[in-house]
Amino acid sequence: MSHKCNDSSNKLSRRNVLMGTAALCGGMLAKSPFAGVAHGFSDSLEQPSTWNLRLSASSINFSSLPIEEACKRIAALGFEAIDIWSAHAGCPHLDDVQNRLKAEGLLRVLEECRLKLYSFSVYQGGYLRYADLLGQCGGGVAIRGSTAPCEAKELIPKMKAFLESLKPELEKAESCNSYLAIENHGHALLDSCDSLKAFVDLNNHPRLGIALAPYHIQARGESVETAILTCGQQLFYFYAWQHGSGLNQLPGYGGTDFTPWLKALSQISYKWYVNPFMHHEPPPDEMSVVLGNSRKYLLQCAQTVTTNS
Repeated sequence: MSHKCNDSSNKLSRRNVLMGTAALCGGMLAKSPFAGVAHGFSDSLEQPSTWNLRLSASSINFSSLPIEEACKRIAALGFEAIDIWSAHAGCPHLDDVQNRLKAEGLLRVLEECRLKLYSFSVYQGGYLRYADLLGQCGGGVAIRGSTAPCEAKELIPKMKAFLESLKPELEKAESCNSYLAIENHGHALLDSCDSLKAFVDLNNHPRLGIALAPYHIQARGESVETAILTCGQQLFYFYAWQHGSGLNQLPGYGGTDFTPWLKALSQISYKWYVNPFMHHEPPPDEMSVVLGNSRKYLLQCAQTVTTNS
């Protein structure tokens, strides 16, 4: 790492299958960070007096492996939770879960790995395609993009229209015990600190928030700390992802000190997971090494934050 730092017959009836799945989901709910959520955060997401760093990892960083193996790798590295991707860049995981494992199969894998389900990244396919599956697994965050960019003078009406368009998805999220997080992206409606502020000011739905990608904030030459503070309690997902190429996207590689970012997260009492991330991942064995290094680096940064707070 180049940069140092200062998660009545033998056949079962349809009814019995459903009851068994519900029981399995119920057992997992007790372990899920979304257990018991009706409105707002669950008890397990309430922030303690001292801020704690919680870490997840994305399955797409092991997209060449089956989902079972991706889960094993992520758990073995010490992450608490997983973000499972749909078909972006050919990642097979979420469709494989939906078509082969089903909810009960995924829950079994997670239980065996002692891994929590944090989120589904649904940039390909959209939330509604996977909403029932997420709900059957106990709920979580669904991450998607916004819409096309606009001129500054159009930002408020365009953002209002975008938020209005999310109503069907938010109704589904409510029934599936889930949340919707919109990622900022280059050349999109949600991209700048100004657009983040517009989103936060206009959004009043407790299940709608932001998935913040610092990579794109840095690409604009804007402050990631400002973006974090702007999102505040509407920040549902944080990519520990810096603007760079190759491994330099990861925490502990490249030139970014992540300590100020984690400090800003502590200032807003961020309750969710921090997810070290990169695109165009190396082969699995190398990915395991570098992702493990990034995890250690983030823990060092978090120690600096808590020591100095």
